[in-house]
Amino acid sequence: MTKQEWKNKTVVTEFVLLGFGNGPQLDSLLFLMFLSIYIVTITGNALVVMLVVANWRLRTPMYFFLGNLACLEICYSSNILPRMLLSYLDGDRSISVNGCFTQYYFFGCLAAAECCLLAVMSYDRFLAVCEPLHYPSRMNRTLCLQLAAASWISGFLSNSILTVLISNLDFCGPNEIEHFFCDSFPMIKLSCSDTRVMGLVTSVVAGVCSLPPFLLTFSSYLYIIITIMRIPSATGRKKAFSTCSSHLVVVILFYWSILTVYVLPHRDSQISPNKVFSVFYTILTPLVNPLIYSLRNEEVKEALQKE
Repeated sequence: MTKQEWKNKTVVTEFVLLGFGNGPQLDSLLFLMFLSIYIVTITGNALVVMLVVANWRLRTPMYFFLGNLACLEICYSSNILPRMLLSYLDGDRSISVNGCFTQYYFFGCLAAAECCLLAVMSYDRFLAVCEPLHYPSRMNRTLCLQLAAASWISGFLSNSILTVLISNLDFCGPNEIEHFFCDSFPMIKLSCSDTRVMGLVTSVVAGVCSLPPFLLTFSSYLYIIITIMRIPSATGRKKAFSTCSSHLVVVILFYWSILTVYVLPHRDSQISPNKVFSVFYTILTPLVNPLIYSLRNEEVKEALQKE
């Protein structure tokens, strides 16, 4: 453990991310698995961004938001996976305290921004499906830019509060984080300060950032499904419901794991299971989002064939 003595007080200067376990064979397997996931994630999301930018047929509100989501997922994955891959490659799982705070800051910002962006995308689909006559006038270019900017800005502002509070905690004891990246509760657990209020604040901020977007997203898809059920054509209902149901599955998976980790009552015994839940919204969601939201669409398939 690397520490420094300052005014007779031991201060931790680096943390150790324990990840998913130790052992050469396990490390090699995890490295190959996460490397494959990272390559597919970056490739899929980068492809979506390039198609949206290059193809004029995809310059609609829906694909504009999908392009923003793809950019976010690239940043999201790149904030966590490269550092984890390097630790499996060289065996060094240490990370400086400032580096840990930085990783947590960008993780929290991007997670909050994704919550807002998913809500915006669901609202866009709600207008398109439930109020198609008013859609072109309501979802205009100006509103699209404002909604996208609000999603990014609100995400980065919301986590600034928690990052400042956590960085002001004292860390003077154990420095092993029971996680594969720097997250709030595992870091708070290591602090030698009184963290009861900090844990409550973390849950409150997480709830404020995730619950309203979740309710808006869920309500939008509920209205969409009700509208789809009124479509007279069975083929039309099946096609529309197939797309919306797959979107809804991804949204529920994303929010279920986030709410389980951050909003539900937190106990020390939850740390290890939370590590498993975290895989869903940090690694799997960026992997499947391009496929579910974009690459299955007929317009995207046509754009791919023409490129």
